[in-house]
Amino acid sequence: MSMKLKLDHIQKNFDTKEVLKDITFTFEQGKIYGLLGRNGSGKTTLFNCISENITYQGSILLEKLGKTEQLLETDVAFTFSNPILPEFLTGYEFVKFYIDINKQYITDLKTIDEYFEIIKISLDDRHRLIKEYSHGMKNKIQMLCFIIRKPPIILLDEPLTSFDVVVAHEIKELLKEIKKNHIIIFSTHILELATDLCDEVVILNQGYVSALSQEEFNNPDFEQRIMDLLQEDTNATTTVDH
Repeated sequence: MSMKLKLDHIQKNFDTKEVLKDITFTFEQGKIYGLLGRNGSGKTTLFNCISENITYQGSILLEKLGKTEQLLETDVAFTFSNPILPEFLTGYEFVKFYIDINKQYITDLKTIDEYFEIIKISLDDRHRLIKEYSHGMKNKIQMLCFIIRKPPIILLDEPLTSFDVVVAHEIKELLKEIKKNHIIIFSTHILELATDLCDEVVILNQGYVSALSQEEFNNPDFEQRIMDLLQEDTNATTTVDH
């Protein structure tokens, strides 16, 4: 029985600014969802609600094995557009530390070097300080965390914008390979990236969401429809997130 992530009437305000007005949507296991919206539309805010990093109105539930329950912290992996990592450690030291503190959640433990092979980081780079890593390498290490722990829900905030073409392709293939066991949602403002990788595109605009299936991607009016949905909110005066 597949998992479902159920968002029910999610609302979030920052002072007088309504960012999420009324979001009800169900995400399903085995699909990659692209959360598409303009800068400041509330994509990161929605991710912060799902990961319980901020308070909100409404409810977010996980249906698994026929039971619907509140989300646990361990159910969600959230990778940030600007990676937050301990830069005083080497990549190898961090991965070892991460495995040690998450051992009870890891069902298919590999060696540290096997994990580095998955994300294609060289032997020399594994033992360099993280502060010396490029932005793309830091993002790879961040992604390695959810590969190790395999949480049901994976949230990726603008995940591929810092990678070169080859690495971006590798990450896309990796996401396609693991999607059958997860609910994967990534935010982006790049239409081509969303349609290239996703099974469904979820448009976040003016505090509401609407979904477009992969079957609609080939419609000649598809791009224009996206542009229409992403019209600027003329009432918006504040950029809240990216």
